[in-house]
Amino acid sequence: MEEAMPKVFKELKSVFVKLEKHYRDMQDIEFTVENNKLWMLQTRNGKRTAKAAIKIAVDMVKEKLISKKEAILRIDPNTLDTLLHPTLDEKVNKEVIAKGLPASPGAASGKVVFSADEAEKMNNQKEDTILVRVETSPEDIHGMHAAKGILTARGGMTSHAAVVARGMGRPCVSGSGEINIDYETKEFKVGDLSIKEGEVITIDGGTGRVMKGLVPTVKPDISGYFSTIMKWADEFRKLKIRTNAETPQDTKMARNFGAEGIGLCRTEHMFFDDERILSVRQMILSKSLDDRKIALEKLLPHQKNDFKEIFKIMKGLPVTVRLLDPPLHEFLPKTDKDMEEVARSLNLGVKEIKNRVAELHELNPMLGHRGCRLGISFPEIYEMQCRAIFSALIECKKENIKSVIPEIMIPLVSTEDELGIMRKLVNRVADQLQQENKVKINYFVGTMIELPRAALRAAPISKYADFFSFGTNDLTQTTFGISRDDSGKFLNDYIDHKIFDEDPFVSIDKDGVGELVKIASQRGKKQNKKLKLGICGEHGGDPRSIEFCSKNGLNYVSCSPFRVPIARLAAAQAELRR
Repeated sequence: MEEAMPKVFKELKSVFVKLEKHYRDMQDIEFTVENNKLWMLQTRNGKRTAKAAIKIAVDMVKEKLISKKEAILRIDPNTLDTLLHPTLDEKVNKEVIAKGLPASPGAASGKVVFSADEAEKMNNQKEDTILVRVETSPEDIHGMHAAKGILTARGGMTSHAAVVARGMGRPCVSGSGEINIDYETKEFKVGDLSIKEGEVITIDGGTGRVMKGLVPTVKPDISGYFSTIMKWADEFRKLKIRTNAETPQDTKMARNFGAEGIGLCRTEHMFFDDERILSVRQMILSKSLDDRKIALEKLLPHQKNDFKEIFKIMKGLPVTVRLLDPPLHEFLPKTDKDMEEVARSLNLGVKEIKNRVAELHELNPMLGHRGCRLGISFPEIYEMQCRAIFSALIECKKENIKSVIPEIMIPLVSTEDELGIMRKLVNRVADQLQQENKVKINYFVGTMIELPRAALRAAPISKYADFFSFGTNDLTQTTFGISRDDSGKFLNDYIDHKIFDEDPFVSIDKDGVGELVKIASQRGKKQNKKLKLGICGEHGGDPRSIEFCSKNGLNYVSCSPFRVPIARLAAAQAELRR
């Protein structure tokens, strides 16, 4: 056009500049030329990818068309996910065989496997896999680490598979009700189509698509523009951004993404490798204190080394360690082989172990013998964990590693007496180690507020707490009386009928759960003015929930490593909108 109609081209360029300056945004313009006369038909703000949105915003600040504040407000935090994960090559044809929930972004291809052990075995053989399960549990952690992606037939956006996958940065499609899994024949069916173990599939955790065969992916490209926007966001936000992490890999990744501490280190996730799980089962199934202490002594060095590695990486930043909080059934042996192994280790018969497993069976384990209730019944478990934390801290001090101040979090508290007893336990272990090593240990003790009663009784509970961390996953479950793992079957109906605007496990329910957070914050701070407030449920990475936290005076949010940039941007936007 510049060659054929130089005069019209020059005029068009002038109009482009004029419109962009007037609207102060990139324009999608329609025009026509008739008899060498330029006619402008229409203009509108142009659609753009996340990568383009960031580049356009930064360029316009440099051109002084918009301010840094406007640049930050123009970017949708949720779109940042597409910059941090591989995405499908959209130019390639795809055979979509099923759909589920887009539970964790990114795309991956691999051979179908139906067990965590098989995923780990094939990973050791340098084979890419997709772990396909009806639903996952903490026992599958090693396989989830080994697989390139996770596909489940059941579960919602905050099911175990979804939460863990997001934390690991693994693509996940959950709640794909179209697939029928048969573990015995090692295949899953979608209608008449059968996919056997070893066949290749591709999943897209950003859209929920499941595809047959290998679909090429495009690697993420995080440019200097991304870093610039993040730096500007940090200039405006007041809310601190921490991460949920319990492995050195996740901790390093979160630090690279700008995390300012760990808001939730889930210690039960550290116990599921082959070497440790046996000791954990010995601990749980032991009938005598002596046997339980023998098992705990085996776990102590592992725990200490875990914490030491994390403390080294965090270099003085806060680390909140949640003491053991799994429903017991997640650790119990299920197969005959596992039963026999535990029986040998405890010098008991297999029948005795089976009877013990039956004794420990719970009808509703999520509301059963877990959290601080374990610490009340078996204080030696929490004593071991505190000893591991403080021993790691002492070793770091001796090696001149920048010291962190650990925040020890007592889970599932509903009364002040529970926290009072647990705080005495923590102090007792700390005092003992300080005397043995002639060293001063600094630490905080707090609790996770995840039960409505705890929120309502925040004032007396805060007498024993240095901090509250709102565990909004369980607080949402216990407030609504809805299981997050089963709710995917009917929550869409509630959204369709406008009962819920959005899944309350994805974005915080401000009127119910949010009201409890406000009540607990106000009552807790009134009783204890130094009380620190944070949130560590999945809502910690949701922009709308982050805005709620910012408005209600929380000190920090904690989210999975890959959502740290989203939280940084959302926290800046929340501050700018106030």
